[in-house]
Amino acid sequence: MKILITGASEGIGLEVAKLLAADTNEITLVARNKEKLEKAVDSLTGTGHRIIVADLSRHEDVEALRQDIEQNNYGVLINNAGSGMYGRFTEMPLPEQEKMLNLNVMAVTSLSYFYLYQAKKGDALINVASTLGTTSYPGAAAYAASKAYVTTFSESLWWEYKKKGIYAACFCPGPTYTNFHNSAGGDKDNFPGFVMQSQSKVAKNLVSALTKRNRPKISSGAFSHIMLFIHKLMSRTMAVNIMGSFSPIKDMAK
Repeated sequence: MKILITGASEGIGLEVAKLLAADTNEITLVARNKEKLEKAVDSLTGTGHRIIVADLSRHEDVEALRQDIEQNNYGVLINNAGSGMYGRFTEMPLPEQEKMLNLNVMAVTSLSYFYLYQAKKGDALINVASTLGTTSYPGAAAYAASKAYVTTFSESLWWEYKKKGIYAACFCPGPTYTNFHNSAGGDKDNFPGFVMQSQSKVAKNLVSALTKRNRPKISSGAFSHIMLFIHKLMSRTMAVNIMGSFSPIKDMAK
C-alpha cells in the first residue's frame, strides 16, 4: 500500500513511517528540509519509498502536493505536519502566527479535501491534532485553537465518510518528547515528566488506531485520558485555570 505522511522527516511522523514501512508499505515522506528527509527515508526498511520537499504553510506547495495525490493511489494519508508558538498572544509576531495557522489549519483542510475527493472504499485519512484541541492552553492560544479545529473537523469527516467505507479520524497525542516544544519557544519541562510519552509509544498508538479504524477521535497517553475525564467534571473557568498552571508563561495572569 502507498502511504503519504506529512511532517515526516523526524519526530512522530518518522516513527510512524518506520512502523508502516516495516509492514511492506511504500511510504512517501513530506517535509521542508531535504537533508533531513533524505536521512529519514534511508532509515526505512523495504523499498519504493519517496520524499517530497514542501513547506505546507505555503499555498503553492500545498497545490503542488495536490498533483502528487491525484497521480498516486494512496491508501492512507496522515496529515502530521504542524507547528506551534509559545508566548503571550500580542507579544508574538502576527505574520508568524498566521503562517502557523496556514500549516495547522489550511493545509490540513486542503490536503484532506484533495485526498477524500478521490478516495475509495478502504482508504484512510488521519489528521494529527493534540490533546490541547479539546481544552485551552494560555500561552499558546492560537495553537490550541488550531488543534481544536482539526479535532472537530476530523470528527465530522468520520461521520460523513464512514458509510462509504472510508475512514477519517483525528489522532490527539498528549505531551511527547519531541523537538516541538523547543521549536515553539517553550520547554518540555512545562509538563511533569510522568505525563510525557516517547515518540515510539505515540507512533504505535497511531498505527494501532489506523489498524482498528473504530473511532473518530483517538487520544494517546494516560495524561490525555485523565485530563479529558477531569475536564468533564469541572467548570470551564476551572479547567482554563488548571491549564494555565502548565503554561509556558505562567505569570501572564499576574
